[in-house]
Amino acid sequence: MGSIFKDNLKQAVAETEAIVYSYLPAEEGHQKTIFEAMNYSMKAGGKRLRPLLMHEVYKMFGGNGKDIEPFMAAIEMIHTSSLIHDDLPCMDNDELRRGKPTTWKVYGYDMAVLAGDALMIFAFETAAKALELGADAARVVKAMGILAAKTGIYGMIGGQTVDVELTGKPVPREKLDFIYRLKTGALLEASMMIGAVLAGADETQVKTVESIATDVGLAFQIQDDILDVTSTAEVLGKPVLSDEKNSKTTYVTLEGLAKAKADVKEISDRACETLADLPGEKEFLAQLIEMLVNREN
Repeated sequence: MGSIFKDNLKQAVAETEAIVYSYLPAEEGHQKTIFEAMNYSMKAGGKRLRPLLMHEVYKMFGGNGKDIEPFMAAIEMIHTSSLIHDDLPCMDNDELRRGKPTTWKVYGYDMAVLAGDALMIFAFETAAKALELGADAARVVKAMGILAAKTGIYGMIGGQTVDVELTGKPVPREKLDFIYRLKTGALLEASMMIGAVLAGADETQVKTVESIATDVGLAFQIQDDILDVTSTAEVLGKPVLSDEKNSKTTYVTLEGLAKAKADVKEISDRACETLADLPGEKEFLAQLIEMLVNREN
């Protein structure tokens, strides 16, 4: 990646983070502890990929207002809520996330469960604020529907369910693909689809964006599997060999490291080729996708 892209990315991430932080709750009142736990989790770092992708797709289709901003914050809240729950002792039992103690280690098991629940609900309360910023009501309703569907039992939570049930058991390729498409891909699909919808993209264009996001999500998760066996905790910011510890079948255990790397390239190339067929300025978005699937942490 060139230095210009890296500079642009750094600025875009900083702007995205400022938007997300502006929607976080004040840490006050009798329920102050839940606000602290929510904000600790939201401010623990991260690449802000989902809101960033949402904003870039929004701009690609000609969006230029602030109505996208509540949804940018909302998608990051939902993503963070899933990480809080993933780290719990009943799930992956991880004590490190983004180089910091996980939420349950800092605030306790009970408060971490509540913080994850709270962020998921608060995400929808936040997204609804797009109406106050002059967003088209029909587009907001459609975007909210996408956000709910991609988060719930037919999306992220559905994928997590199958993932948890099959922990420690052999996982056939078809079920692994299902888990990855829902657990990781669904929120990336939501991010990019919402950006398109709020900018006024037509139905065919939204479907095309969804297919791009599906490929990006799959490549992203395979790369995550690769990093789990090739990286270090210092570089990754979370424990390595976590999948092995939890007896989880991954793309690498099924297909091997060499094929996993080759498939990441093939899938990401396909996503970029599909992206090229869409209108608008998309050079930064294409570079962002390439960076995501070739990341080192």
